[in-house]
Amino acid sequence: DNWAFLYAQRLALKQELPLHVCFCLVPKFLEATIRHYRFLLRGLQEVAEECAELNISFHLLLGYAKDVLPTFVVEHGVGGLVTDFNPLRLPRQWVEDVRERLPEDVPFAQVDAHNIVPCWVASPKQEYSARTIRGKIHAQLPEFLTEFPPVVRHPHPPSCPAEPIAWEACYSSLQVDHTVKEVEWATPGTAAGLAVLKSFIAERLKSFSTHRNDPNKAALSNLSPWLHFGQVSTQRAILEVQKHRRTYKDSVDAFVEEAVVRRELAENFCYYNENYDSVQGAYDWAQTTLKLHAKDKRPYLYSLQELEQGTTHDPLWNAAQLQMVREGKMHGFLRMYWAKKILEWTRSPEEALQFAIYLNDRYELDGRDPNGYVGKLQDGGCLWSICGIHDQGWAERAVFGKIRYMNYAGCKRKFDVDQFERRYAPTH
Repeated sequence: DNWAFLYAQRLALKQELPLHVCFCLVPKFLEATIRHYRFLLRGLQEVAEECAELNISFHLLLGYAKDVLPTFVVEHGVGGLVTDFNPLRLPRQWVEDVRERLPEDVPFAQVDAHNIVPCWVASPKQEYSARTIRGKIHAQLPEFLTEFPPVVRHPHPPSCPAEPIAWEACYSSLQVDHTVKEVEWATPGTAAGLAVLKSFIAERLKSFSTHRNDPNKAALSNLSPWLHFGQVSTQRAILEVQKHRRTYKDSVDAFVEEAVVRRELAENFCYYNENYDSVQGAYDWAQTTLKLHAKDKRPYLYSLQELEQGTTHDPLWNAAQLQMVREGKMHGFLRMYWAKKILEWTRSPEEALQFAIYLNDRYELDGRDPNGYVGKLQDGGCLWSICGIHDQGWAERAVFGKIRYMNYAGCKRKFDVDQFERRYAPTH
């Protein structure tokens, strides 16, 4: 279920050439820890096994793509290169670095397998809100939301087999924190991810429209780790969920709004706004209102360590933080509350955003993702929550200015806060 993979095979079949799949394993990536790398690598083991069954060579190259991929291309006489798409700054730089180092006669194509409607096709500019991008995406879904053709057993074997992968050696090549442990509830790989999708449709989809904002109810898809690592395609999830629209119309429509419109809005923002992870990325009115209130007295000031350990005065915030630390996933409704309180309890909007992104990327399985920066609803992105992207017109108040405020009492009106706090109480 990957359009870049499918396109590469189509080129190889047309030219009657072997097909190679390469993954370049970088030693570190932003705040990723062993939690994220184990999820990634165990998923790749499944990919390697599937490739072997399809007579396709799978190669795990250790190092940055610019250092290892051009050499591989030359040594294997590769006739063309196809890569996937990611709108974030660092992966885009990797692509550019490879492009500069490839032999001139090797064509290089990029396919957006990340989104259903390709990012640069959905809109040629940064969109202001879901309202402005929704119509553009829905108008193009009939063309792009189609069933995947299958990857077929490849009829042209390589002249020499791929080297066996020393998976344990891959782990020793990493320069990442090993203290953030794997989570028990999420098994890596496509097979496990598709099982979660199946259970969502069978058990939770019916209550998605009514209970998705209640952290105590099992109503979410929980698919974000597999979607983030590309182990399950968003397009596959939508194709399967849409089969049940006649039965659960409201839930299916709500899921499409979040997984397609809101998700692709976040991709659009990161693609067209290079400051997606800084206060400078916010709209002028938001930067102005935050600047005006930057010196306002904060009711509490917490260090990064106090926030990370969930030792604030607010038991709901602590519970949300500890859920993320333990499970690698915080309930979507609480993501915005969590980020807004960091703004309220730190010295400046810049520090708040820095802390929020650090914690998100370190603990969330789907961290380091466009949704983590500017996603809405299910992913309450850091910049979105702290700098009020697409907000406006809220009553002026200390610290927040015109940016939307959230408080404990408001959460108590929405769901049983006590039940959630007991579930994620500190264990000391």
